[in-house]
Amino acid sequence: MDTHVLLSNLTNPTLLFFVLGILATVVKSDLEIPPASIKFISLYLLFSIGFKGGQELAHSAFTPEILYSLGFGLLVAALIPLYTFFVLKRRLSVADAGAVAAAYGSVSAVTFVSAVSFLEMQQRHFSGHMVAVMALMEAPAIIVGVILMQRYEADSEESRPSLGAIVQHSFTNGSVLMVLGSLMIGLIADTKQAEGIKPFTTDIFKGFLAIFLLEMGMVTARRFAAFRHYGRFVTAFALLVPLLNGCLVAALSHLVTDSEGNRFIFAILAASASYIAVPAAMRLAAPKADPGLYLPMALGVTFPFNITVGMPLYFAIVQHF
Repeated sequence: MDTHVLLSNLTNPTLLFFVLGILATVVKSDLEIPPASIKFISLYLLFSIGFKGGQELAHSAFTPEILYSLGFGLLVAALIPLYTFFVLKRRLSVADAGAVAAAYGSVSAVTFVSAVSFLEMQQRHFSGHMVAVMALMEAPAIIVGVILMQRYEADSEESRPSLGAIVQHSFTNGSVLMVLGSLMIGLIADTKQAEGIKPFTTDIFKGFLAIFLLEMGMVTARRFAAFRHYGRFVTAFALLVPLLNGCLVAALSHLVTDSEGNRFIFAILAASASYIAVPAAMRLAAPKADPGLYLPMALGVTFPFNITVGMPLYFAIVQHF
């Protein structure tokens, strides 16, 4: 791994604000960001990423690579929960195994945003259609997780929402709808009119990301201890499985695209775990699953690992292959 890339990522101001958030919680500071402000910032980040992705698509020709990328993303999102469920089922209940598998098969929009910032720092470009790939990778993992839970749950007579309702919920989830809607608006918007909001979508992006990661640091520190009673297995899983997924996809993505930026995005999507869309869906699909397990795993272990060690490692693999 390039030590310069690792050092550069560790001294990235946005990451340092994440560390500040952890520190604020550890020292029991009264630092607090109003929930309404955080909700606005999270929507802004998704809007900005989606809109810029749509603009990129509008200025690029529709090529077979776009179709291959969408197919590859959907395949990765379906395969990860398929194999992780059986690993998890050896130690966890069927409901918990399905929820965690769905979370790790799905993607983290915040990790994606951090990855975009990382690529900008490395002066690397990625294609706009990768925003669509990210948005479409939310649903398959949820669907596979629900199917596996329904297949292996002993209490088969328990009333559950239909699979169609779960799919609809995953696509109408606020974060997914915002990024897909912004992508479509960016795609059809007039170029000259779009230039008028460029200062809002581009210039202030990193500042809002820093404030958002400050809040994420505080949330991470508060939830990190919540799953300690599950033992070392879940911590090892939250570190090793994303690492395996990210490294494999970083190496194999050259079969789909030659773009280093796109391949890096594929790797970070495969390595990330959802803590927004999946928990919302699991409240409907798996009420028996413990949010105190899959939320801290994704947010307290996998997310910090990916933005500190994972990103420079996946980037190095992409450059090597």
